[in-house]
Amino acid sequence: MAIGLFAAVTQFANGGHWLAIAELVVFVALAFAWSPLAFPRSISAAQARTRTGQDGRPVIYWRPGCTYCQRLRVRLGSDGRRAHWVNIWADPEGAAAVRAITGGDETVPTVEVDGEARVNPDPRWLRDRLRA
Repeated sequence: MAIGLFAAVTQFANGGHWLAIAELVVFVALAFAWSPLAFPRSISAAQARTRTGQDGRPVIYWRPGCTYCQRLRVRLGSDGRRAHWVNIWADPEGAAAVRAITGGDETVPTVEVDGEARVNPDPRWLRDRLRA
């Protein structure tokens, strides 16, 4: 966000008013997209297991700054709110669950659906399960 603001102010000072506005809009959108605020609210792995047992929704393990997690979130769109999201950096139990699935790595996104786990799944595959 700071880089975008600097670029927009510089462009504005050089007379490129419309370009400055466009740059600022793009950087604000990128800052929001990369922010944890773009993701649904994270819950703990224990809460996700309990809720999944009740509603059958998938559990998506993710972490801030992960480009693959961001890609998955963007490709899922509003369907992503139908899953339970667990931030493995904020929940040690979630990180342990991912390590158990991946054989010791903390590779995300890792998704559990109906007892099946996938690492970095195809967003279409997950979207189909979220809509079912």
